Parts: sequence; C-alpha cells; structure tokens
Amino acid sequence: MTKIVKRIFLAVLVVLVLLISVAGYQYLTVALAPEYEPETMPLNYEIVGSGERNIVLIHGLAGTKNYWKKDLGQVTGKYRLLLVDLLGFGDSPKPQSDYSLQTQLQALETIIAKEGFNDGNTLIAGHSMGAVISLALFANYPDWFAGATVIGLPVFESRDQFSEQMSGDPFFEKFAVGPHGRLLCMLHPLYIVQWFKPKNLTNDVFRDSRKHTWQSYYNSLDEVILKSDLYTLTRNIRDRKILFIQGTNDKVAPFVNVEKFARPFTRAKLIRVQDGDHQLFLKEPFEVWKAVGDFFDEGSR
Repeated sequence: MTKIVKRIFLAVLVVLVLLISVAGYQYLTVALAPEYEPETMPLNYEIVGSGERNIVLIHGLAGTKNYWKKDLGQVTGKYRLLLVDLLGFGDSPKPQSDYSLQTQLQALETIIAKEGFNDGNTLIAGHSMGAVISLALFANYPDWFAGATVIGLPVFESRDQFSEQMSGDPFFEKFAVGPHGRLLCMLHPLYIVQWFKPKNLTNDVFRDSRKHTWQSYYNSLDEVILKSDLYTLTRNIRDRKILFIQGTNDKVAPFVNVEKFARPFTRAKLIRVQDGDHQLFLKEPFEVWKAVGDFFDEGSR
C-alpha cells in the first residue's frame, strides 16, 4: 500500500469516526432524555412590550423565540408580545416525544391561557411551521383570537406534492426530508457552522438553529408540516380574518400553494411579496410589522 493510499485511508477513517461519534452522541442524547410530561416541562417564553393589545408569535422549524426580535422596538410600545420557544427548540425542554401537532398545541395552550393571551383581542402570528401551528390554534380556540397572520405557510395537499416539489432542490435538501433524514439531523452540529450559513439568515437566527435535537426536528417536520391537513383543520375559521404574507420566490412554501389555500377564506388578505423568499421577515421586518399592525387595526374598527 503506497503512502498516498494510506493517507487517503486514514483520512476516510478519521471522517467516519467523527461522523459515527457525532451521530452516536446525538442519538444517545435523545435516547436518554426523559419522556415528555406537560405538567412538569413548561415551555420557555418571554413577554415583551406594554401595549394594550396582544400578539402571540410562533417561530418555524429550527427557530426560536428570538427569530422575531429584529426591529421589535417599533411594536413593543403598541403591543404586548408573547414569544415562545416551541417544545424541542430554543431553550424549551427537549424530551422524548412524538412532537406531533397535538403535542405542540397542548404545550402552547397552557402558556397562552396562563398569561392571559386568550382574551379574544389577541392576534396570533406564525412563520413556516409556526404558521401551521398558529392556524391550528386559531381553529381549536376561535374565541381566543381576533385574527391570525401567517408568513411563509408550508401547505401541501399530500406528501407526494411535497416530494415532487423537493425533487428539483439540491441534494442536501432532498436528503434532509428523505427516508435517511434522521441521520442528517443527527449530524447537524457539523454543518450548522458559519461556513454553511445561508445568506438569508441572520447570524443570531443561524446560531439559534443549533438548539434542537434530531428527534424534535425530524418529527416536527414529519408530524406538523407533512401530516397536517390544513384544508380540514381550518374549515371552521374560513370566515375569520386571516392575513397571508408570502414571497413569490419561497422554495420551501410555494406561493401558488398558499394562493390556492387562501381562496376559501372569505375575510382573508394575501400579501404577495415580489421576489421574497422563505425568510422575508428577516429581510424586511419593518414591512412585515407594518402589515401586521395595519391588519390588526383594521380588525378593531
């Protein structure tokens, strides 16, 4: 065996050992975690602002409550905001759990009711997976909320439609949502580094995206985004005020899907953000906050 072959062999061996070590550690972190107990594992959250009206803000997959803090000062004088880390993300507990839509709703309902954000004068707003959860919460408790704002809503009529959409994406994205996606999730400490940071994410949001486990990420993707039938879930709120904000260049949540989904909502408004991608809030927070504020004010008249 030549020296070059030996070096290649050793390099490959080192990489394999590193991958196995990281994946093994991540697997054990979940395997040794306690089972989810709603009564003893409350979500991490904070309340900011001193306004008379309330907004509940729900982040997306791999996000945290800090996602919403860009240019937050322009609304804290007008609104009282509840920012929550979803179960399995941010600084909230990361137990063994199915991380289903119902589990996330149960955890959120407790906090919302405890802090008085169920007064009927509250707007619920969510981004991406948080948009799905926001609509489900609104549908479950229509009397709690005056309206909803959903940004970058990933709505698909079937898993096949989602797979077809992802077929044209780069290998990394396709692998992440494929049958071996759990393995990629276990290796997330290796690729959530500055070198791989997407251009449309801020440094703070990218750093926070490390704060999950492979189980909370993969199960949330599968259970909340891919298995939620939003058409059925939202039938009872189609006459309520819903603001859809969607970018035309959103590859994760295609604009055409949201446009079709929004049609049956008789009091809905769809804001089309030309050339906006899935992280349009991070690029134009002022415009988003203004749209949310205008929508909320309109609903109060």
